[in-house]
Parts: sequence; C-alpha cells; structure tokens
Amino acid sequence: MALLEVKDLEVSYGVIQALKGISFEVNEGEIVTLIGANGAGKTTTMQSVIGLIPKNGGSVTYDGQDITKMPCHKIVHFGMSQVPEGRRIFQELTVYENLMMGAYSIKNNDSFKEDLEKVYKRFPRLAERSGQIAGTLSGGEQQMLAMGRALMSRPKLLMLDEPSMGLSPLLVDEVFDIIKDINKDGTTILLVEQNAGKSLAISDRAYVLETGSIVLSGTGAELAASEEVKKAYLGV
Repeated sequence: MALLEVKDLEVSYGVIQALKGISFEVNEGEIVTLIGANGAGKTTTMQSVIGLIPKNGGSVTYDGQDITKMPCHKIVHFGMSQVPEGRRIFQELTVYENLMMGAYSIKNNDSFKEDLEKVYKRFPRLAERSGQIAGTLSGGEQQMLAMGRALMSRPKLLMLDEPSMGLSPLLVDEVFDIIKDINKDGTTILLVEQNAGKSLAISDRAYVLETGSIVLSGTGAELAASEEVKKAYLGV
C-alpha cells in the first residue's frame, strides 16, 4: 500500500520549471531513494512534498489523505518528518533543546521521555552531549542530532535529504547503517542522496531524476546493475 503517492508534480521558480510532472510512490515499510546530479530536482521534490515550497500542479497523497495544499507545520502532525540538507539544527540551542523542538507536536510528557530515551539509545553521543551547544558538535554529531530531532515527532515517514553530505567515509557508513536500523524498526524512508552506490544498496526501490523528470525507476538492485546508472552515478 502506498503511504506516499506523488502524481504529476510540477514546481517552477519564476520562468524555470524545476519539476516537470513527476510521479512516484513510497509504500509502507520501504526505503525509496531519489538519485540524480546536482540541479536534478531532488531537494525541490522533497521540499514540495512536505509543503515547504508551493506546487504549480499535481497532487500529493499521504496515508490516504490529500496533503497537496496543506502547510508544512500541519503535515508534521500526520506523521511525516524531514531531515533537511545541511542538517539545519538550532546552532545556539543545546542538544537536548534541539530534541525538544523536534517533539513540539507531541503533547504527552511521558511519550516525550520515552522518545528521548529511544533517541539517546540510538545515538549515544547525543546522550553524552545533551547539555552541549549544538553548534559546537562535529559534522557527524550534527547529522545525528538532525536525525534524532526528526525522530522525536514519531514519524511514519522519515525524509532524509543528503544525509551523507560532508561526512568522512567512516561516518557515511555509520549513517547508512542507522537509516537501515530506523527502517527495520518500522519507519518508512524516503531518501534523497548523491551517494548512489550507498543509497541503492539499502533501497527497496529507487528513481533517477534528470533536469526535473524521472528517467529511470526500479529496485535498488536493478538500478545499481544498470549500465546507464553505473556510468552516470557510480563511476563505473
């Protein structure tokens, strides 16, 4: 069953059409990846789906409900959360305060404590640095904080935009392992990622974007084996 269904999505920046009627779906329990070069429309897709930028056409259905014109702050309440490109943590707040901000839609104090404990268990370094100012964390720790903050809203669908950007190879491996674990625990994942090799290896299905259009789709294994994808994105 499709948890997220995007149909004929169009987005323009002035006279430039960034998305040209793309359609895709994410089924419950899957990891689905959007890959493509810089400027292909990956981040625009994610931001338009979650309501951060306006759509010029098409529709977005989430968990059976039309959210096409719904503002972002309401979408979060329906169980969709995003880890944005560049992390965008609250630099001047502590780690704990950032996690509190992620849980603003959770009104039950007992639920907050339970979720906080889960995040600290998944990311022990955040527990160790709970009182530390977030802007002083390393890049890898900031990425973990951004992911932990998103998980505090109890999402059914977690959307991650370039989570490996700027990280060392060792930390990239760790981030992808964490994504797999989050998915195994029952959270559906929509991943936007330039690291095609790593992302396709963990994906149930994937789509390739080029200049605002979807040009290829298939299972992660099928796209990883595609000669076209190998040449364009895997350096083979």
